[in-house]
Amino acid sequence: MTSLVHHVTIDCADAYKLAGFWAEVFGVSISDDDEPGDPEALVEAPGGAALLFVAVPEAKSIKNRLHLDLMPDDRTRDEEVERLLALGATLVADHRRPNGRGWATLADPEGNEFCVECGAAERAALSGTRLPVTADDVTTAVRLAVDTLGAFPPGTWTTPAGSLEWTCWETVEHMSDDLFSYAVRLGPRNPPLAGSVPYRSSRAREGGPASRVFADPAAGPSGLLQTLEASGALLAAMVRSASPDLRAHHAYGISDPEGFAAMGVVETLVHTHDVAEGLAQPWTPPVDLCDRALARLFPDAPADEDRWAVLLWATGRADLPGRDRVTSWKWHSAPL
Repeated sequence: MTSLVHHVTIDCADAYKLAGFWAEVFGVSISDDDEPGDPEALVEAPGGAALLFVAVPEAKSIKNRLHLDLMPDDRTRDEEVERLLALGATLVADHRRPNGRGWATLADPEGNEFCVECGAAERAALSGTRLPVTADDVTTAVRLAVDTLGAFPPGTWTTPAGSLEWTCWETVEHMSDDLFSYAVRLGPRNPPLAGSVPYRSSRAREGGPASRVFADPAAGPSGLLQTLEASGALLAAMVRSASPDLRAHHAYGISDPEGFAAMGVVETLVHTHDVAEGLAQPWTPPVDLCDRALARLFPDAPADEDRWAVLLWATGRADLPGRDRVTSWKWHSAPL
């Protein structure tokens, strides 16, 4: 057996006050169990880390031998530095370079040093590489789909889903099944490379999709969407915890956790389009989400066109000016 990091513990003068600063840094709340004046305060940071602040009588006297490196996920490095300075941090040393690389060293209100580096988007732009598809992208895609589909009229789910031969209900079941299927491929210690994990599948009716996941019709559309969100959460958790070196079977070629994340995103986006089209409802997902999925699974797709339009074209669902209609398609499963 090995050890796991439970908390990163930080000695300080005022545990609750310093925890409040770091809670704002991470956009979370201090633990409900903690109150002003308590000798300890806990902040659960995104990604599973936890900072425990413990009040001690000694003042900080020298530079910390251990510090945190922060990477913003929704803004630039420089924007994050300015935000943290406004929260009460101070600039200790500026290692930012004219070419956009480098970092800034800051200190929290009690003088504990930490660094702010470039986020993933900036790193990709600086290096000329693509942004990976992540577990968070799976969560975003599924939650957008659930929120969108949940607003549709409840009595229309037997309508055909766009150009598919499946009903809208069956199409969402198929989405749930895809997400579940991708997730369980990442679960075994030795994932099968010649076929899928051997769950039994069946069809609810002749001509319907083969599936391992079926929603109870008595639960109605809200229950159906719960199965979609649950399968999405399962895939996100598996992608987040799986080694990047893991490989598992897909009919289009052996893939990696990022590949299965991208497949889950694409299946969710395009099948939500199918259902929305069947119910004559609008649906346009975020451009950046489409772009990351295209870069992973359709690396040869046109790069100079609207990303959602290109994804619909690449999956045979729409025309793209100046290009032939796609009538048969496969994505690129193999790791890039």
